[in-house]
Amino acid sequence: MAHRVSAHPPSAATLRRLERASGAIATRAVARMDDDLPWFRMLPADQRSWVGLVAQAGIASLVEWCRHPGRPPRLTGEVFGAAPRELVRVMPLKHTVDLVKLTAEVMDDHVESVAEPGDVDALRVAVLQYSREVAFATAHVYASFAENRGAWDARLEALVVDALVRGERSEELPGRAAALGWADTSPVTVLVGAAPDVGDAHAAVRRAARSQSCEVMVGVHADQLVVVLGGAEDVGAAADRVAEEFGPGPVVLGPVVDRLSAAGGSAAAALAGWRAARAWPGAPRPVRADALLPERALDGDPLARAALTERVVRPLRGAGGGVLETVRAVLAGGGNLEASARALFVHPNTVRYRLRRATELTGQVATDPRGAWTLQVALVLADLDGGRSLWH
Repeated sequence: MAHRVSAHPPSAATLRRLERASGAIATRAVARMDDDLPWFRMLPADQRSWVGLVAQAGIASLVEWCRHPGRPPRLTGEVFGAAPRELVRVMPLKHTVDLVKLTAEVMDDHVESVAEPGDVDALRVAVLQYSREVAFATAHVYASFAENRGAWDARLEALVVDALVRGERSEELPGRAAALGWADTSPVTVLVGAAPDVGDAHAAVRRAARSQSCEVMVGVHADQLVVVLGGAEDVGAAADRVAEEFGPGPVVLGPVVDRLSAAGGSAAAALAGWRAARAWPGAPRPVRADALLPERALDGDPLARAALTERVVRPLRGAGGGVLETVRAVLAGGGNLEASARALFVHPNTVRYRLRRATELTGQVATDPRGAWTLQVALVLADLDGGRSLWH
């Protein structure tokens, strides 16, 4: 509820003198801020100028209010219209309240030099009442901005996540990411799984991400929950914690990339992995998308098929020394090294040496069920692709 000016408002002559002095008073207020507020001195010049504009607009609005004491002051438009969004972005509410308080003190210091004889008390009361109104308006501006900014950020976040899911190479993505504070966030990865049936998935995921000191964006697409994580010191630990907030079923972790603009590839891998994950019932949760390369390739993912060729087939082909032949023999023999050695007419230790070499080249262990499966699928798909046979 707006306060009214005292029964005897300042005279017209006093208000004219206050108007003429408004620029000098605002300048003095900014100088006092510079002297008394260490954090204010750290602001860039353009942000300090916004403060000066608001201070001068506040004095002008005080004059108008005193001229029309029955009219509620339009503080949000008249005072903060100079730079409301910029002020809210660069300083917390407490700092802005400090600025309002200090400006009111400077205005009070100038009352006697500005007021006509007999108007000192009236002007001082007006300054006090008006400074209270400005303090209330400040809180309103911040609350309104937070509400509007929250709704805007939610829409912007949805657009960014949707673009990643669709694999769009939008020229607007970097700008949207920067508006969300993701300009320099690294590393970045994408998690995909089922959306929970109950509860607020967005809020739960945000809490989980904050507990790991992560930036996060969340999107729900049909029954899929898509989460973009950024800035995690330990990506694995962060993914484990956030995965707890997904619905039942597999949760797939896309490859880690160094910036949000490259996260489309992480999202594509995670989505492909989620579609194929049902073929590996025993997969960990979350499971890395790269660990699902065989299932993804069999499900028709060309990126997974190309990755198997690049990471498994080509290294084995180029290894020489009977490495590829030995891997095939071990796979055909069900992992029995002695039987494989007999089939190859070599010592079992030779087989072991060649398998160690294969593991160094591909990261896959031929005697491990999961590694054997990955090697088998990679080699079979390479053979089906035709061209030069990998048997020789």
